[in-house]
Amino acid sequence: MSDIALLHATFADRAEAKRIAETVLAERLAACVNILAPCRSLYRWQGQIERSDEVPALFKTTPMLARRLHDRIAELHSYDLPVIETWPVAVDKQVAAWIAAETG
Repeated sequence: MSDIALLHATFADRAEAKRIAETVLAERLAACVNILAPCRSLYRWQGQIERSDEVPALFKTTPMLARRLHDRIAELHSYDLPVIETWPVAVDKQVAAWIAAETG
């Protein structure tokens, strides 16, 4: 087993998720992006409880590129405060090698 970094972020809509996914893939900051089904988010924002439909996405990259990918997603994101979570994930060595090759 080897480690990769998995970043999770939600977007205002599918078009934004796709635009950002295509950008970071072209820039070789991620090897794969899974754009997931829309979800309903409930959260506190500026003293209010908000509800919105969002589109989550998972970005697969190397641990060394995780911070750069995080910063690039934040730069491209439409939200004032995008929540971008980074998790270390254990995968087969072949998967980690593919991610390294596609982001190298």
